[in-house]
Amino acid sequence: MDDGFADYVAQRHWRLRRMAYLLVRDWDLAEDLVQTALAKAWVAWRRIEGDPDRYVYRIIVNTHASWWRRRWRGEVPTDTVPDRADAQDVAAAVSDQDALWNAIGGLSQRQRAVIVLHYFEGRTLAQVADIAGCSLGTVKTQLSRALTRLRVDPHLEVTKMEGAQR
Repeated sequence: MDDGFADYVAQRHWRLRRMAYLLVRDWDLAEDLVQTALAKAWVAWRRIEGDPDRYVYRIIVNTHASWWRRRWRGEVPTDTVPDRADAQDVAAAVSDQDALWNAIGGLSQRQRAVIVLHYFEGRTLAQVADIAGCSLGTVKTQLSRALTRLRVDPHLEVTKMEGAQR
């Protein structure tokens, strides 16, 4: 029943997991998301024609959307405050990256998916529309709205100001 599925998983697992991480921002949850998507893909593997990436990415995006609707997105307390790096450049880079991911995390599920697929996975807008199961116009609208929200995000404004002072 394999028909290349094991080879596909061996070759693509890391990239799929990275893409899932960019959506959920948690490596363990990303692994769960990829495993769920691959289990669904395995069931339909013989029916998939052409490049299976399109099909598997779509499963990941749709599964993430259903998980996102059910997930409580409240605060998560911690016992300790994370340590800061000593080197100012490293700390600045981490701070900038954290601000970016906080801003992306504040986007709607669909806007986040469009940003991740287009900018981090390098998919064309047409491919994003195909994976997301919507029209090209919807993808362009979601991308435009996401970028507008990111441009005015106060967390990103603070890092821009701090970057100008360095």
